[in-house]
Amino acid sequence: MTDAIVVGAGHNGLVAAAYLARAGLDVVVLESSAEIGGATRSEEAFPGFRFSVFSYLVSLLRPEVIHELDLVRHGLFLVPTASTLNPLPGGDCLFREADPQRTYRHIARHSRRDAEALFEYKLEMRRMGHLMYRLQRAAPDELAAAIGDRVGESAEHLDVEVSAEVADIARYFLDLPAARLRLFAQMLTMSSADFLGQWFESDVLKAALSSSSIIGSMLSPRTPGSAYVLLHHYMGEVDGVYREWGFQKGGTGAVAATIARAAQSHGAEIRTHSPVARVLASDGRAAGVVLANGDELHAGVVLSSAAPQISLGRLLDPEDVPGGAGLVERAARWQSGGCAGKVNLAISGLPRFECMPEPGPHLSGGITIAPGLDYVDRAYDDAKYGGYSERPFIDMIIPSVLDPDMAPPGKHVLSCFVQYAPYELAAGPWDDGQREAFGDAVVRTLAEYAPGIEDQILHRQVLVPPDIEAIAGIPGGNIFHGELRLSQLFLLRPDPAAASFRTPLPGYYVCGSSTQFGGGISGGPARLAALRVLDDLRRPETAGSGGGAETP
Repeated sequence: MTDAIVVGAGHNGLVAAAYLARAGLDVVVLESSAEIGGATRSEEAFPGFRFSVFSYLVSLLRPEVIHELDLVRHGLFLVPTASTLNPLPGGDCLFREADPQRTYRHIARHSRRDAEALFEYKLEMRRMGHLMYRLQRAAPDELAAAIGDRVGESAEHLDVEVSAEVADIARYFLDLPAARLRLFAQMLTMSSADFLGQWFESDVLKAALSSSSIIGSMLSPRTPGSAYVLLHHYMGEVDGVYREWGFQKGGTGAVAATIARAAQSHGAEIRTHSPVARVLASDGRAAGVVLANGDELHAGVVLSSAAPQISLGRLLDPEDVPGGAGLVERAARWQSGGCAGKVNLAISGLPRFECMPEPGPHLSGGITIAPGLDYVDRAYDDAKYGGYSERPFIDMIIPSVLDPDMAPPGKHVLSCFVQYAPYELAAGPWDDGQREAFGDAVVRTLAEYAPGIEDQILHRQVLVPPDIEAIAGIPGGNIFHGELRLSQLFLLRPDPAAASFRTPLPGYYVCGSSTQFGGGISGGPARLAALRVLDDLRRPETAGSGGGAETP
């Protein structure tokens, strides 16, 4: 008998375990595969070449998670990637650096008006990011109870009991200027292209900024709702620098290893090769789990960091859960089809981009192939009709420039996040030939901007959503465990009956990327879930009530 079982050793499962163990609970983490990390893993795919297999950068890892778990002491080492290069046809480019004056001059070559508007845009996006973070810090069910349809009343006069934090959020919203509330509503509903068009005129800058609006989502910059995905990526910071992206020394797998060490330092046990078949229930509450081999492990609390199809589907017996049949049915309909592939390249030397052929700081930041909104829209059209993008959107870094230990001396690794690659192709399931054809399309596209790169390739690893599903255990292969769209946010993420991290089965909680805060390497969902567990354990009457929103 243990205090808590956590299903899944992805970074969120590990964060939850670390918080619970830090609070003095006996915690066991059960991971089905041989490796921890889920989609946050690194491996030496080819001798001497180490890759972040799926995820590749860190921008959303919550500072409170870093500090409260003392992750730096356990090995967190984030190297900032402070620039972004957008190569353009004909040898031109857009280059944004950490130095705002140099960035101003780069943008002014394309549009002086845009260069002047960028500061105002970034300031407003920072405000929107803070606003969204305030919302996500509170459990959605409490927030709904606090606000409901009573927006016209002050928090002091609401006739429900709410936490001080939720009351503070209510006050904050009621005090917001009307223009900012309107902007917030736009971000939830508009396309990123239209939203950005309110600030900028040049296609090249709008395309560059809209890149964050499609990451991991089956959307184009012209799809309504893509502005929210843009906002999602504005909620991160690295080492106190807002909207900064960083690379973890050793790859993103080292992030998972760091969190695991933090959890283990407080006594948590992590078991690999331990697939969970279902959650045990006794006397109307969670009592542990049954492993795939039939072994039973008993615990007072169970948390799952898996996607809804697993956490609220196959792990539950509908007979054990109030409204269980409806819950399982809704979980099966959760939209989590992947749309992104990963192409990892081992290369003999640094690529030479036509726009900036010599080695320089542009190679230590992000490099994005998205020369215009039409370009990205056409890439999306290929996938919309069941194919992979023949000329894809590519977001890449050269990790070995930031961490030379990732490749042998003089050689490098190139990490390409690629869209679009739908989970299902119109021509049928992905096979080796289609994977290689997709990889060829990526290399051809790179060669348009970095001539000769095809001759530098020593090894190539091509991964598509079914591979993400098979290796990381994410149904559909969606890197966020589910599309970031309005129909899957707030009270609907992952389900109205589990929006507060509690489920209708008392003692059973969800804590993965499909919960509040959404995807990315943030640790935010797991932190909030763990704090909810600890709060419930202090108030056993709450933990015994289920606490989820009423099942529709």
